[in-house]
This record gives sequence, structure tokens and C-alpha cells, in this order.
Amino acid sequence: MNSSRTPARDERLHGTHAAVIEWYRRASRDLPWRAPERTPWQVLVSEIMLQQTPVGRVLPVWRRWLEQWPEPGDLAAASPAEVLRAWDRLGYPRRALRLHAAAQNIAAEHDGRVPEDHAQLLALPGIGAYTAAAVAVFAFGQRHTVVDTNIRRVEARVFSGRALPSRSLTAAETRLAQDVLPQDIAESVAWNQAVMELGALICTARSPRCDECPVRRDCAWVAAGSPPAQETPRGQLWHGTDRQVRGAMMAVLRAADEPVRAQLLLTDLAGSEQIAGEHAAPPAVVIERLGALWRLPVPAEQRERALNGLLADGLATSDDGAVSLPG
Repeated sequence: MNSSRTPARDERLHGTHAAVIEWYRRASRDLPWRAPERTPWQVLVSEIMLQQTPVGRVLPVWRRWLEQWPEPGDLAAASPAEVLRAWDRLGYPRRALRLHAAAQNIAAEHDGRVPEDHAQLLALPGIGAYTAAAVAVFAFGQRHTVVDTNIRRVEARVFSGRALPSRSLTAAETRLAQDVLPQDIAESVAWNQAVMELGALICTARSPRCDECPVRRDCAWVAAGSPPAQETPRGQLWHGTDRQVRGAMMAVLRAADEPVRAQLLLTDLAGSEQIAGEHAAPPAVVIERLGALWRLPVPAEQRERALNGLLADGLATSDDGAVSLPG
């Protein structure tokens, strides 16, 4: 969309805003971090958990997390091991440690309250540009440009006529998001919420439901005949990757009350019975998760690389050949 201001452009843009926001009021999901009584801390926790993780997986963990640590100071007092166990299977567990570090900073530097100032949010450890903007908008009702994958995809289609945005956020996409953001503060908050939800529910990457879209008639991509993407979207690989091996190792460590011998994490199914038989048997739940790890058809060097990665990222510690979650 051309950023030059004309009455006709402003009228079209206002109509787009109004249609998407009205659709959101009718069709949005009822999520607890959107409730009127939600707190800034609840919003911050949700934003960290929702990064690269579906809502359905986040909801039960988010609820348990807030029951256990209802305020930043509560989480700040927890140990890294407690935090990583509570993170459960959300994936990308470094996010848990970043959230823990942010909570410690909030407790120490902001009297235990999530700061309202955008610059202070951005200065929190582990909080990037997207999360700072999202918390400022969704927790404090401020006017900032929020640019996640869903928003980028909707705006690429509606305003630029492209099937999909670039694989990485570009300066042009950021300028577009800023250009189409309503000037009115309340309307800007509503637009950020609504266009994000539209991308999650209707304007999806692989199977967009254009017939249900509130701005179908104004969509540049539909007007162009819905041309295919220049690049085929690639799903995130999982099976056979280091991420899968790391996740299986973390599952073992979360279940273990005692340090686990590194040899048990690095073996494969063929040698597991001999190794396990040489020592006292771990608890049943640890054996179950070790079994899942041993069954992964990956080479020894990949197991070593995955374990070394966990140690380097601070997600595990090693002492005298035994591995555990950080204390």
C-alpha cells in the first residue's frame, strides 16, 4: 500500500479497520489473557509461551504456571530447575529461563510490577522488540506496531497482494505495519488484536478461508487471483533433529529427582539394557522417558551434540559424569 495520504486511501483503510475489528468482536476466541481482569504479568507470560507454540498447548501450562507463580516475585524466587519442570513440554525451554530472568529483574528493579514504559519493557532480559510491543499494547493499551507471523501474512495479502510474507521480517513489512496502524490509540489496540486473530483463524498460511474473511472484497491478493507464493512455506522439522533429541533429554531430566548419568543419555537402544543393568535402576517414569530417548534413531555424535547444547545453553549442568537441571 502506498503510504501517501489521500482521502480515498484513508477511507478505504478505515473501512478495512472497521471490518476486521467488527469481525474480531464476533468471532475471536475466549482466551484468559484477553479477559478484562487479566494482569500485565499474565499477558507477559502468555506472550513468551505463545512464541512458536499453539494456543492449545499453551493454555494448560499457562494456567498451572499462574497458579504456582501469580506474580513476578513468586517466579523470581523459584529455582531454574523448578521453572524448567513447570515449562513441561512447551518446547524451546530457553524461553522459560528468559522469563525467569525477566521476573527477577521485575522483582528487583520494578517493585515486582511489570513496567508500563515500552523502553523499560524492552530493557528486560530476554524481551525482544515483538514481546515488548505486544505487552505494551495488550496489557497497557498503548499504540505500538505489533508484527507477528499472522499479522505479517494478513497485511502481505490484503495490502501488498502477496500470498505470503518474506521468511524473515523486512524493513518494508515493518513500514507497512506502521503505515496501516490506526492513529487512534484504542482503535490501534483493537486492530492489532483483530488482525492477529484473523491470521490465526481465517487467513492461515496453507488453507485460507477467504469466503469467511471480512475484508475479502478489499484484499489485493484475492483481487489478483490469489497467486501462489513465490516460495513454498517450509514446516519446522522435528523428527531426527537435534531439537527432538534435546527435547527427549530434557524430558528425562525433568522427571529425575537425582542426577542422571550422562552415559544413559548418550547411549542407544542396543546398549541400554547392559548400561542400565550395571547400576541401580532409575524410577519408572525416568526409565520410560529414557526408553523414548533410546528409541530415537540418531547417531552417537548427534546425541553428544544435543547434550553439549543443553549444557552450553544453561538448560542442564554436569558434575562428575552426571547431568541434572540447573539448581
